[in-house]
Amino acid sequence: MADYLQILSAIALVFVAVYYYLTSTFDFWRRKGVPGPDPIPVFGTIKDVLLKKATIGVHIRQLYEKYKNEPLIGIFISGTPNAVVCDMDLIKDVLIKDFSVFDNRGIVFNEKVEPLTNHIFNLEVKRWRPLRTRLTPVFTSGKLKEMFHLIMECSEHLEKYLVKLEQEGEPIEFREVAAKFTTDVIGSCVFGINMNALSSKESEFRRMGKKVFSTSLWDTLKFTFREFLPKLYFFIMSLQPYSNGTKFFIRVVSDTIKYREENNVIRPDFMNMLKELKNHPEKLQDIELTDNLLAAQAMVFFAAGFETSSTTICHALYEMALNPQMQEKLRAEIKEFSIKNNGSIKYDDIKEMKYLDKVFKETLRKYPPGAMVRRKCNSDYTFSNTKVTIPKGTRVLVPVLGIHHDPSIYPNPEVFDPERFNQEAVALRHPMSYLPFGDGPRNCIGARFAVYQTKMGIIKTLTNFKVDVCEKTMIPYESNPRAIIYSPKGGIYLKLSKVTN
Repeated sequence: MADYLQILSAIALVFVAVYYYLTSTFDFWRRKGVPGPDPIPVFGTIKDVLLKKATIGVHIRQLYEKYKNEPLIGIFISGTPNAVVCDMDLIKDVLIKDFSVFDNRGIVFNEKVEPLTNHIFNLEVKRWRPLRTRLTPVFTSGKLKEMFHLIMECSEHLEKYLVKLEQEGEPIEFREVAAKFTTDVIGSCVFGINMNALSSKESEFRRMGKKVFSTSLWDTLKFTFREFLPKLYFFIMSLQPYSNGTKFFIRVVSDTIKYREENNVIRPDFMNMLKELKNHPEKLQDIELTDNLLAAQAMVFFAAGFETSSTTICHALYEMALNPQMQEKLRAEIKEFSIKNNGSIKYDDIKEMKYLDKVFKETLRKYPPGAMVRRKCNSDYTFSNTKVTIPKGTRVLVPVLGIHHDPSIYPNPEVFDPERFNQEAVALRHPMSYLPFGDGPRNCIGARFAVYQTKMGIIKTLTNFKVDVCEKTMIPYESNPRAIIYSPKGGIYLKLSKVTN
């Protein structure tokens, strides 16, 4: 009997110890006077996120709405305290004014286990800063203008592909069409390769792109495991060989640079910039410039460039199908510039298309691909005009989706209204009320490129075609709870028909 009591006592002691370990931080925000939901062991305050009922961005939006008018919300990702910053002035402090304190994103990665994760989006500031300095010139207005003819070539392929799809007469899943287009654009402008994603046969690059953003149960579980138990995840993955996708990107980048060097090929694209870095590693100071590091930069621009832009294209077309009068107004503007240039669109025309710009911005307002911005403080920090101090290493989240759907900022936020972005309306809003590309020094480096390829995808679709809702169109809209970025659940199906006038 005594033995059983000892065993039961030992079990109880272990249970108490584990429970204490899992809940030892749970009074963190209460002691600081910061409101937030009550955490539970293992899950913290993000049970729905871990169970894949909602993305982290959607979950943070729900908290933003629940704790309306609070400058800060305290949450727990498992047992780790995270701060959600809701006050616009505090957001500006984090992203811009006090950037030197919040210069890292706080994303856990292991480049030895997953070599393509040591890219500019993830990198700590020591390597991020010189890389950002050297890569930024490829996205200047001048460089983009040099690349514009490459985007135009891909848009011509898109138009031919749409002719074929229209003739088939079936509802079209536009997210996949847009993804094929942006894959071709990225392939041409980043890798200098004709990827043929718009051909009838699926290209290898398109297959790799699908894999990067896969929402299958297995890939979702892996992503969750990596986010919340990184040490155990990386230990297990270190026992595995590199994935086929990793081998593919490393090989493509290495072979492309080698071919260009041997054949003296010079193109105004991202790969040329990587080749220059490889030939002049001294420009990156103390950074070890490996083939894997170069491949990682190319991979992240491929992945982020095609997925975010293609999602924005399909969201814009979805809203144009739901709002035919807006679609007609946009088409009239596109045709006005097309007629002026004998049927073509020039680089400078896109900047002058005012209504297209409003539609584009309102699309990103309502459907921001990056529903949340994340930073990590590198020292203890006290938020302005508060008594709240967070310790070094605390992650800070900015609820982009919540802000973009805040009725006190954007009245009737679920209504698609491009006029929210006329000059007068924009001037009345706080600059931190619109953050589709983030803000501050670590904003999206490829934002200008994304704007042009997305707008060209919209232009080429609507110049000679009309999009309408059909029996397969998702109404009302639902986001995918498993997706990495804010994107539609099940795709966007629309009817495509030729414009008769």
